[in-house]
Amino acid sequence: MKFDKYDRLILEIIQQQGRISNQELAEAINLSPSPCLRRVKQLEEAGFIDGYVALLDAKKLGLSLVSFMQVSMDKHTPERFNHFEAEIAKCNEVLECHLVTGQTADYLLKVIIKDMDGFQHFLLNKLTPIDGVSGVQSSFVLKSPVNTRALPIL
Repeated sequence: MKFDKYDRLILEIIQQQGRISNQELAEAINLSPSPCLRRVKQLEEAGFIDGYVALLDAKKLGLSLVSFMQVSMDKHTPERFNHFEAEIAKCNEVLECHLVTGQTADYLLKVIIKDMDGFQHFLLNKLTPIDGVSGVQSSFVLKSPVNTRALPIL
């Protein structure tokens, strides 16, 4: 699918205002409502719009501790990695899991937890018991001056 300026504007706006009405979106991009809706549907069907979510306030939910965890594995085999990925996907504390290069760690996790007791429980009862985990280094977020889920539309 080839993008034009309207498609780019649609994607930029709905990333910031996911609940915007079609009428408001059409007005914002200077297009009539029917073609605007048609374009949104095409973007959805083509997979550019992956879904719609509500962003929640973590602190109001009592989740105030964010940690980036570097996880090292004992063996670099597809079976070991597949097992780790399946187990870590079961942990609702894990917001992101990335297989990475260029570091001593194999995985980089972004974890959100209530407090240090919760972190200790996650580390000792969920993460380190996974077969193959040989080391963990954790860093804690003090401040997030940039924190967005919006992707750049090129």
